[in-house]
Amino acid sequence: MLPLSRRRTLVLAASAAAAGVLPPFGLRGALAQQAEGEGARHGMSAFGDLKHPADFAHFPYVNPQAPKGGAYSEIISRRGFNGSFLTFNSLNGYILKGEGAFGLDMIFASLMARANDEPDAMYGFAAQSVAISEDGLTYTFKMRPEATFHDGSKLTARDVAWSLTTLKENGHPIVTQLLRDLKGADAPDDGTVIVRFAEKRARDVPLFVAGLPIFSRAYYGKQPFDQSTMEPPLGSGAYKVGKAEPGRFIEYARVKDWWGANLPVSRGQYNFDTVRYEYFRDRDVGFEAFTAKAYLLREEFTSRVWATRYDFPALREGKVKRDVLADDTPSGAQGWFINTRREKFKSRELREALDDAFDFEWTNKNLMYGSYERTHSVFQNSIMMAKGKPSAAEVALLEPFRDKLPAEVFDEPYVPPVSDGSGHDRKLLRRASQLLTKAGYPVKDGKRMLPGGEPLTIEFLIEEPTFKPHHLTYIKNLQTLGVDASLRIVDPVQYRKRVDDFDFDIVVQRFSFSETPGDSLRTYFSSQAAATKGTQNVAGIADPAVDALIEQIVAAKSREELVIACRALDRVIRAGRYWIPHWYKGSHWLAYWDVFSKPAQKPRYARGVVETWWYDPSKAAKLERKG
Repeated sequence: MLPLSRRRTLVLAASAAAAGVLPPFGLRGALAQQAEGEGARHGMSAFGDLKHPADFAHFPYVNPQAPKGGAYSEIISRRGFNGSFLTFNSLNGYILKGEGAFGLDMIFASLMARANDEPDAMYGFAAQSVAISEDGLTYTFKMRPEATFHDGSKLTARDVAWSLTTLKENGHPIVTQLLRDLKGADAPDDGTVIVRFAEKRARDVPLFVAGLPIFSRAYYGKQPFDQSTMEPPLGSGAYKVGKAEPGRFIEYARVKDWWGANLPVSRGQYNFDTVRYEYFRDRDVGFEAFTAKAYLLREEFTSRVWATRYDFPALREGKVKRDVLADDTPSGAQGWFINTRREKFKSRELREALDDAFDFEWTNKNLMYGSYERTHSVFQNSIMMAKGKPSAAEVALLEPFRDKLPAEVFDEPYVPPVSDGSGHDRKLLRRASQLLTKAGYPVKDGKRMLPGGEPLTIEFLIEEPTFKPHHLTYIKNLQTLGVDASLRIVDPVQYRKRVDDFDFDIVVQRFSFSETPGDSLRTYFSSQAAATKGTQNVAGIADPAVDALIEQIVAAKSREELVIACRALDRVIRAGRYWIPHWYKGSHWLAYWDVFSKPAQKPRYARGVVETWWYDPSKAAKLERKG
């Protein structure tokens, strides 16, 4: 399962430039090498560039001599396609039904494995090589003959073809949408799988396909794939499912005689004998459990806790370490996303008024200890973020839609207002009130009314109480404007269903994109995604200009073209006022019991935890001696 972190989620995409597009996707480097007779390659990337040679022994950010053994445990901080941060009730993470457990990606092999020191490159895993046709539409993978499932049966090309077909037809809606440009997968023999893509396909669809799990065709011949279940599936990865209690924890046990242990993409990784993920419905309870050593590592997302609560005895005695790891990936977006499918939120002026009512400066100082900066862009903290007036190249992409776009798209990009930090900035609230009145939302008897005469109500929906203080201060300002605003906290299952069914006014969403965004942009911003149940486009953005710019991104033939198109898209999305931006920071806050060691070098585009760390018996013994 591809992890969807709060910092980072799925790889993204885009499509079709005007003239002379294909061979698309920047594969010119790879195709040129093949034209010179190189043929099959040991890896693949969005623009054909690979950092590591065919004979590389291991990634530079691992310790190839890292010992195996010991246990690792962590509180959930990421989730998969159908996952929740708070609970799970299924071991099928690739369908819409159920709440999938986190970490299921560890039990499956994929065709290729990600290199976390490159923007998007992947290298041979279950496949030893890939050959790409000159038009970039056919990928031929040669399978490793040693690859097996955990029951000893061979993993073959036929399993790959079946898996891709099944995920395209019956997978989670996010998966099926990302596979829309997959035409088919065939296995002429057990060692060869041929994957075919549609013309003008999204650039990163082949990368997405190469990273998907490979299921056992024989295993699912005996039971349906599209059902939620707690039966551990048959895998082929470094781990298999161990103990599990729904809603509480899940353990994964390292496969001691794993066929892939000495591959270049695996050496120095997957070092723990047991990996365990803990679930807590209450974050305070989860924190107290960490102080009692109920689990060993937590990534902290709450500034109040990071600033005030890491003073417990074990930390003062040196048993617990704190670490701040640089996050060099795009920070992406977090904020309150407005369900524009609902008639009352169709007005752009109303949505801008909602932004004016949020006092970030007060919230950051009083609730978050000044730990954050204000988010402006869906590409925050990256070169794809729009700044200043648009370049001539950006204007050329935007010009066909000039009559349908706000004038600001062709000027400085929208930036949320800066308050006086009082928590009740009268100037901004006065401006918000004027915007609402001008847009047809007058005040009557102290209540803000819809154009039809009904009160304007807004319900904020969340699944756990961490953000309650942030909501309440914001709601107070909205009530000052006459808006009947309220907060509703529901259990994770109900929350997931309501969001999947578009049954909400405003929810908090967090996502980030890779350094080479592609097809996943469609799942967050396209008109098609806006109408798809279970979509990541929670705001319901349905704008022809956005759709067209996404296609330009997908079709970009170089990284320069990609950046230009992303900046243009950023301007349009920011001008649409689809969300009230929250905040970001360019680092990971980690706390862990001092029983681990790690490589000297962290992978640039990942935390490196849990993959590259290892259990250190000498540190564990020292910890025990400290009492």
